[in-house]
Formats: sequence, structure tokens, C-alpha cells
Amino acid sequence: MTSIGQSRPRRSRLAGPAAAALLASLVTVVPMQSAQAAVTLLSQGRPATASSTENGGTPATAAVDGNPATRWSSQFSDPQWLRVDLGSTAAITQVVLQWEGAYATAYQIQVSADGTNWTSIYSTTSGTGGTQTLNVTGNGRYVRMYGTARNGGYGYSLWEFQVYGDNGTTPPATGYVLANPQVTGVTPSTYNPPHAYFHEFQANCAFSHDRPDDPIVYPGLPGASHMHTFMGNRTTNATSTLSTLQAGGTTCVAPGDKSGYWMPTLYNGNQVITPVGPQVIYYKTGVNDYTSVRPFPPGLRFVVGSPNATADQFMFGSVEGWECGESYHNADFPAYCPAGTQVNVRYQAPSCWNGLHLDTPDHKSHMAYPVNLVCPASHPVALPMIEFKMAFPVSGDMSQVRLSSGRGYSFHYDFFNAWDPATQAALVNHCIRGGLQCNARGYDETQPGRGAALNANYQLP
Repeated sequence: MTSIGQSRPRRSRLAGPAAAALLASLVTVVPMQSAQAAVTLLSQGRPATASSTENGGTPATAAVDGNPATRWSSQFSDPQWLRVDLGSTAAITQVVLQWEGAYATAYQIQVSADGTNWTSIYSTTSGTGGTQTLNVTGNGRYVRMYGTARNGGYGYSLWEFQVYGDNGTTPPATGYVLANPQVTGVTPSTYNPPHAYFHEFQANCAFSHDRPDDPIVYPGLPGASHMHTFMGNRTTNATSTLSTLQAGGTTCVAPGDKSGYWMPTLYNGNQVITPVGPQVIYYKTGVNDYTSVRPFPPGLRFVVGSPNATADQFMFGSVEGWECGESYHNADFPAYCPAGTQVNVRYQAPSCWNGLHLDTPDHKSHMAYPVNLVCPASHPVALPMIEFKMAFPVSGDMSQVRLSSGRGYSFHYDFFNAWDPATQAALVNHCIRGGLQCNARGYDETQPGRGAALNANYQLP
């Protein structure tokens, strides 16, 4: 598996001049519909068991945790199985298997009402590994992959085992937020575009306020969250919605970016450490085909990382970990930073969207990281990859430095899109799809002949 793109030094692996077509020409939409069986992810976070595990670091639950950096793997023998309990009987319509290098060449997908008696709804003896999306029909509370032959001498190994369907319940209004319109009929792009070193632009947004609120995780509940440091929209609070953000002001240099960006507050002892000046929030491509990247839909929101992350989980999304001076790759804060330096962190977000939901109950499962620089079939819509580059003015002895959420590896952030759609589309089209390294105006100083997306006031010309 290939990890998400690194950004230090600032040289991208992807490339080339973008197609001139407007972003809208690539979008196939349908009117908003009620939740459909094929689009509801039922397995994520559910109890999972397996016939065996290779070791303590590859448990069954790792295949249903939504983290593409963790996996289940079995002992090196046949047969082996992985089972997920959906909690109630559901109509199963799709199963997605994201195999590691050790995969099944022969296996079945089976369903059961009681976990004892099984019915096969899919069978193959010619599995090829990789990401396999299976359209199936069956009913059951339990779903399992039952493997009978492997591709080599290792066991079976799955990054993710995803089960989609309908369990007969209506998603709560505060959990699932349907996109309107939804984006359907998209196939993940495998096109290899012409080479270019960069495909990005910056959103430069300064500190706005600190508040113990989180309108994504704790909507309508002021004070329910740990302390957050807010950037971008000046009005973000527990009751924020797309319409209130659109009506608010912004600390971003581009007036059209009224998005809310927030992260746990950093302390040195009991002193709040506030980032000074505009912070860099990159909008990049996370996929090889940068010409396929589309703007964020209005109202899309998600959480990146987790306050409960382990050090290894934090490092998956991190570019260099916490860094200062010549110290890099730290999951936690360095013990000491040279006087006068700042401690920095760069953290990348998932950039593949399922095209259906603006939010989901876990605030994550509608988004996914690319796999080998291609969006998975379950999340086929390529969006900009956000990368926070935060600098905190604290140095010297770092033993008392902490986040409001805990240790350094509890760092995470929230994003609530409230860009002016035309402004964001202009920047995405000119800079990401155009293969440029743009500032917040959409101007690449190394290619002045390409012009800028915005005028000197950071607005559409």
C-alpha cells in the first residue's frame, strides 16, 4: 500500500498541465434521494471476529475501523475467515475488500442470521487481490469472508472489509447529512496525466478565537468539547451551520473562504499558545490523476485524525510528525526545541468522497484516503487533499507542552466547507488541475505567464 503524499521538501510526485474543461463538466449528479441500500456503510466500527490472527497487531477489528493503515491478518493456513456483526438483520447489497499483499484466490462471502448457519452470496476461485467491489444480494446480521486458498505462503490479510446495505433504519438527521445534489456514476480515475511537480494552492487563515465548541461532533452543545483553536470563519461556534458560516466574516486572506477550520488548543503548562499570523492550509491532490479533482461541495464537513489516536495512527496522516529545529518524525512533542524556534505539525486529510453524504455519524466514513494514489470504489470522487501546516511559537523545555485533547499524537482537526463555490472552483481548476504551485491568489511565481485565479484583492476578477 502506498501512503498519502509527503510534502517536505515541497516536491510532489504528481504532475502536468490540466485539461481545460470546467470542473462542472466532470460532475454527474442526481437529485437528492432518500438513503439507499447500496450506499449505507454498515460494518465500520462494528464487532468483528476471525478464525485466527497472525499476531496482536493485526486483530479482526482492524479491518472494520475505517483506517487504511491497519489490517487483519490470519495464521498461515487454510481455511480462515473474518466475520463482522452488523447488530441487526440487513439487506446486503455490496461488499468491498481491500486486500494487503497476502490475499485470497478462492473465497466466499457468506451471510448468517445467527452466526452459525451460513449462506454463500458470492464465490470465486480466481481472486486477484487489490480492492474488490462485489455487488451482492443477501440478508443477514453476520457477514464473513471465508477463504479457502491463498496467493502465497502467508495468511489472509485485509486492510478493510466493508459491508454496505440497508438495515431498515432511517439515519438520524444529526448523523447522516445527504448531499443535494448527490454525485453518482463516478468511476475512480486511473488516468496518468502529464507530469508536473506541483498541483496545489494555499488558504492562508489566521487565528480567530478559542472556544470549547465543536459544531461537527457536538452540534448545538456549547461547552461540550475540549478547547479548540479556530481559524478562518470568525463566527464558528457550537450552533454553526452552512448558512451561518456563509454569513460570517473570515480571517482567511481570500474573502471567499468562509470555511471553519479548528484544532485542539495547545498549552505550555496553563498558558495558551496561539499560532501567530496566517497559517498555511494546503489544498492539493491526493491522487495521481490531479485533473480529476473536484471542488468540495458546500456544507461538506469531516474530522481528520482522532483525539484517541495511537502514536502509529497519528503518524499515518502526519507528514513529518511534530518537528522543530533538526528534530523530525516525532509522534509526540520533542523534549526540547532550540530557543526562538517554533514547533510545527503537518497533517493530511482523506481526499476521496463517497459522493452521497456531507456528514456521517462518525464524521469520517463518507471520506477515505486514496489507495495507491487512486480513490477506492466505495469513495470514487476525488476532492482536494487538505494539509494543515501549523506553527506554534513555543521553544526550550517542552515537557509541559500539551494539547487540550492530550498528548501530541492526539492532534486532529475539523473542516466545515463554506467556500464561495465559484472562488474555490477557480482555484481548484487553475492550480490543482492546472499543475501549479499557487499562493492564496492562485498565482505560481515560477510560472508567471500562467496568470492568477484571483485578483490583487484575492477575489474573482
